[in-house]
Order: sequence, then C-alpha cells, then structure tokens
Amino acid sequence: MNILMVLLLLALFCGGFALLIPVLTIGALVAVGCGIFLIWLLPILIIIGSNETSTGEKAAWILAIIFLSWFAWIFYALLAPIKPKPRQHFYY
Repeated sequence: MNILMVLLLLALFCGGFALLIPVLTIGALVAVGCGIFLIWLLPILIIIGSNETSTGEKAAWILAIIFLSWFAWIFYALLAPIKPKPRQHFYY
C-alpha cells in the first residue's frame, strides 16, 4: 500500500509538471518578446533624448529607423547632426 501511494504521488507530480510546461513556455515567450521590443525601441529612445539634433531632424531619424530598421540607427550614430548647430555668442 505504501509503494502504491508513492507511485501515485510521483504520477501526480509528473502530471502537474507536464501541465506547468505550457504556462512556463508562454511566460518565457512573453519575456523574450518584450526584450526584443525594448531592444528595437532603444535607438528611438536614444534619439529622443539626444541634444545633437533639432526636433525636425529627430522626427526624420525616428521615421527612418521605423521604416528602414537598424541601418538608419547606424547612419544616425555616424552622421548626426546633418547641419551644424547655430552657435550662441555671449558678450560680456
């Protein structure tokens, strides 16, 4: 009787683990999907926070990243700003 109880408990634990596998898989897929989305969003956030380009240039670079993917981010890192920023002269 004792052996039968142990085998029944072992079968219940294995069955419970088998039922838990899809839940863990879905959780892992959601976590990986969120990570990929954040990696895709990172260049856009960096451009928004940058002080090197003006508002219009930022909008153009963000649209380029959305439609042309990471190649635009590489070009932004190499070429921004396209036009020089106006210098402010202070006379004391």
